[in-house]
Amino acid sequence: MRIYDISLPISPELPVWPGDPSVVLERFARIEDGETANVSRIAMGVHTGTHVDAPYHFLADGSKVEHMQLKILIGRAYVVHLPEADVITAEVLQAADIPPRTRRLLFKTRNSNHWSNNTAGFQKDFVALSADGANYLVERGVRLVGVDYLSVAPFDAAVPTHQILLRSEVIIVEGLNLSQVAQGRYTLYCLPLFLKGAEGAPARAILVGV
Repeated sequence: MRIYDISLPISPELPVWPGDPSVVLERFARIEDGETANVSRIAMGVHTGTHVDAPYHFLADGSKVEHMQLKILIGRAYVVHLPEADVITAEVLQAADIPPRTRRLLFKTRNSNHWSNNTAGFQKDFVALSADGANYLVERGVRLVGVDYLSVAPFDAAVPTHQILLRSEVIIVEGLNLSQVAQGRYTLYCLPLFLKGAEGAPARAILVGV
C-alpha cells in the first residue's frame, strides 16, 4: 500500500487567491523566551491551500461545510492526467476515457508543476474546468471534483463553473498537489476542518494506492 499526501503545506509563502488574506503563522509563546511550551497561532482564509468548497460559497441559499457528507469525501477516486489541456472542456473530458461510474474525479494537469517547482506567487493562467465541462460531469453523476490549483474555474470566469457544480451538491476540492501521482484508481481520504457556518474549509487530503 502506498500513501500519497496530496495536500499543500500551509505557510506564509503559500500563494493565495488575489484579494484573499495571506497566511499568518507564527509562534505566540516561545520556550526560549521562558515559556513552558511553544504555542503557535494562525490566521488565513478558509480557501487557503488544499480546501473544499461548500455550496454556500457561490449560492446564497446553499448548504455549508457542516452539512458535507463524509461518504462523498472518502472512497474510490480516479486521477485523470490531462497534460496538454489549457481548459478542461466537455470535449476534453469526452476524449479522456474516464471509467464508467466514476464518482470522485481528480484532475492532474500542468498546474501540478507549480507545486513541484515551488513556483512563487499566484498564477492566473492555471488550467481549470469550463462551464460545459462542469455540466458534463454533473450529467455523468460525478459527486466530487478535485483540481490541482486554487480554483476549479478559470480565473476570469469563476462563477458559472462553481454554480453548476455546487447547485448539484458536487463537492469541490481545490489546491491539490498531484505532481507525484500517476493516472489511475485510488482511495481518497479528504477531511475538511469542521467549521460551522462556513462556505469552505482547509482540508488534509491523501490518496491510497489500490
